[in-house]
Amino acid sequence: MLHIDMDQFIAAVELLRRPELAGRPVVVGGAGDPTQRSVVATASYEARAFGVHSGMPMKVALRKCPDAVFLPADNAAYDRASAEIQSVLRSFDVVVEVLGWDEAFLGAEVEDPESLARQIQAAVLSETRLHCSIGIGDNTLRAKLATEFAKPAGVFRLTAQNWEAVMFDRSTRELWGIGAKTSRKLAELGYATVRELAGADPAVVAARLGPTIGPWMVQLGRGNGRRTVIGTPWVAKSHSRETTFQQNIEDWQVVRRELAGLVARVHKDVLDDGREVGRVAVKVRFAPFFTSTRSAKLKQPTAELAALETAVLEVLERFDHERAVRLLGVRAEFTDPPEPPTAQQHPTAQQQPTAQQQSGSDGHQPPQRDEAEHHDAGA
Repeated sequence: MLHIDMDQFIAAVELLRRPELAGRPVVVGGAGDPTQRSVVATASYEARAFGVHSGMPMKVALRKCPDAVFLPADNAAYDRASAEIQSVLRSFDVVVEVLGWDEAFLGAEVEDPESLARQIQAAVLSETRLHCSIGIGDNTLRAKLATEFAKPAGVFRLTAQNWEAVMFDRSTRELWGIGAKTSRKLAELGYATVRELAGADPAVVAARLGPTIGPWMVQLGRGNGRRTVIGTPWVAKSHSRETTFQQNIEDWQVVRRELAGLVARVHKDVLDDGREVGRVAVKVRFAPFFTSTRSAKLKQPTAELAALETAVLEVLERFDHERAVRLLGVRAEFTDPPEPPTAQQHPTAQQQPTAQQQSGSDGHQPPQRDEAEHHDAGA
């Protein structure tokens, strides 16, 4: 299988519209104002050379690269570009599993996957003027990781044959599905490298990380992963909205009012999806920079605004009301996926995951533990 990942996708789309910025450090995020509270959506390779990366506060990006060009995010433009990319991928005799705006798994039975990868790269570049990197693997984990070695605009193969040579001496942090916090916990157990994790006793890791996550971490160290590409259209498992306040909010009546506004926005997304919600979650980022998330299962599934608002506000009461708030977020999780489409149906631009949808769905990725609620910290 292949994993395709567009190179600096959001920045690349912006550069197509502003070719005069080619070669300059470009940072995209929020309203494009680095003096406001917002986070970096993406940074061009030139900006990354200064240490700027996705999820970083824009103010920090400005300090690291004061000469960068800061641009506002334009989700509609990225939707259109993503649709064009998916159209190109589906022109090949492959199974396409969409992961987001800028990446997908491709399933194909070919003798020369490198040749297919080069053909796909050439077609994507010809039709969209965007470059992509492609990883080749014998499962989703290895294909996904291979792409990192292929960047930018290259092709790399990672399979059982070269897994040990390529990965064993690397930090567990480099494995797909292991974040910084989990990596530190593994290191505390004596498993700092992929080699050490691969040789770990699953029971020992389970005792620290849980009966499901622990054994899965060991499987990641051994390079094991899913061997099939799922070609059904991407389906959101939840919808979420969040907002960062330019000034901290200390009045919790205001917090409740702002949260109700977010619920209304999420409710519109839920209605557009036509499904019922079974669980709600609230994210609060306190000043100066501590993020906490709480959730609750609904007594019965619903798509009613009043019921969702009541449930969300009840969850809010579980937070410390003595602290100032700088960010609020709401997530509505669906009960069941919709009826599966026919084999001929494919995702359209409207079915692709948007920025908010990506942050609120878990797709087909490996299970993650403690980073899931904090990976977007920075606003």
